[in-house]
Amino acid sequence: MKDPTAGGIHRTVEQALRAEVLGGAKPSPRSLVALHAEHGGFVWATLQRFGIQHPDLEDAFQDVFIVVQRRLPSFDWACPITTWLFAICRRVAASHRRRAHTRRERLGEVVDDVPDSARGPEEITSQHQARLQLDGILEAMDLDRRAVFVMFEIEEMPCNEIASLVGVPVGTVYSRLHAARKEFATLLKKSEAERARRGVQ
Repeated sequence: MKDPTAGGIHRTVEQALRAEVLGGAKPSPRSLVALHAEHGGFVWATLQRFGIQHPDLEDAFQDVFIVVQRRLPSFDWACPITTWLFAICRRVAASHRRRAHTRRERLGEVVDDVPDSARGPEEITSQHQARLQLDGILEAMDLDRRAVFVMFEIEEMPCNEIASLVGVPVGTVYSRLHAARKEFATLLKKSEAERARRGVQ
């Protein structure tokens, strides 16, 4: 995305922000809005990769950009901005997941999807249970391993792209993916045993 600046010169959002910050000025509202428009989709998707769900997603999304605005003056411009945003998303997600877990324990909250009338009750129940099982497994996984697992196994992103996004060597991505698969298999086995104990098909 290009951001028009004075004099008719077009610069990228990152270039405009860098010029402002390195020039000693605060990021302008215009540049911050452009950054939001440029990378908002990435931030939203990354928070979901870390397990943030509705109704917490919108709040977490706003929190990320609050942190971005506060920390832009200390940003290392040699680092890809998406890698920096990914790290901020991770910290914000960890905080929101802790609060959401506490809230669910306190309220005993269970949120169900609205049933699809086109599906039969058995199919709805089966898919709902499968979704809850998957959500529970992903929720229990280590955050870094979970993110790599979701990007590779679910979003089908190549490892070199994941490495660039996360800001780690490709070898680290492979290691995390290997560990994530083992963790997922272990958690799945425990989940299946618990379902069998409770008589859930």
